[in-house]
Amino acid sequence: MTNKFPELDGVITYIQNRLDEPLELNMLAKYAGYSPYHFARIFKARMGLPPLYYVSSLRLHRAKELLLHTNLSIRDISLEIGQQSLGTFTSRFTEKVGVTPSLFRNSREIADNHLTSLKTLDNWDDLPALMTPMGTVEGSISFEVPFEGVVLIGLFSKPIPEGLPPYGTLLSSASRRFRFTGVNPGTYYLLATSVPWGMRAVDFLVPQTTLRAKHKVPIVVGPDKSVPFQRVHMRVPHPDDPPILISLPLLMNNFLHINNQLSNRQ
Repeated sequence: MTNKFPELDGVITYIQNRLDEPLELNMLAKYAGYSPYHFARIFKARMGLPPLYYVSSLRLHRAKELLLHTNLSIRDISLEIGQQSLGTFTSRFTEKVGVTPSLFRNSREIADNHLTSLKTLDNWDDLPALMTPMGTVEGSISFEVPFEGVVLIGLFSKPIPEGLPPYGTLLSSASRRFRFTGVNPGTYYLLATSVPWGMRAVDFLVPQTTLRAKHKVPIVVGPDKSVPFQRVHMRVPHPDDPPILISLPLLMNNFLHINNQLSNRQ
């Protein structure tokens, strides 16, 4: 894949290494050697996100790491990532990750149980699709390296996996096909990640090494427009990938809940 604007590699590394410092747009633009306007434009073209949105996302990802790997209080963690207001930090974390900081910190056992439950499912391909007159988005999944596990895929409103996707599902690596029906008209970003069977909860609560995919262009769903078949290629992570903020155990829990409901109706 061609690296768009490779001259930004240095500033991306600079951001990643200085999340505990003030990172203002003017200062980042000066470091990159551009005017603030030009820097913001080419940064978004490269990353899909405005510079300060990317910074904020990395800081929340750092907060997830601190919650899992330190005994720092939630207030201290909010200060560590430059958020002075505990209430604002808690609200933003909950919005982007899907659970409160406290619930996230204590979710390892639940996460392990969800992955074990998913591995025992034998009816992945039997889940009925709800047919509606609205849009349908379907496609196939391939893998850059051999993989066995679960794939989490969704249509997001922004080019970063944060918050609950308006449309999302889980697939066994053996299924390799997905389909969303009843998709309302709009513009979506098709994003995916994966969890191999046997991975420790601590490793997929803050995903660093999981395979992932980001469709090259947004998907536009219209009332009278068919969406082309999507081919999603799961690849190893790149250093400049936006962080996966959404809690993967939350997506697993929602999927298992729907699956149990459907099983009880049969």
